Amino acid sequence: ARGIQHTAVRGAHRKHEPTFHDKYGTMVLLGGASMFTAVWTYVFTSLNVEWGISPVGRVAPSEWRG
Repeated sequence: ARGIQHTAVRGAHRKHEPTFHDKYGTMVLLGGASMFTAVWTYVFTSLNVEWGISPVGRVAPSEWRG
């Protein structure tokens, strides 16, 4: 039991080394967000997307056959 306690205490006092996420996490997140925004902005502006595709005024009702 003493050996396990000693190992746990030794691990707790070790210096924290920065991981990849500590170093680059924010930059990767911002880069991904800007790429996402750029791609969708390009898609929505280059394709002729018709916004508000309502059939009102475009579809004529057919004659009712009773």
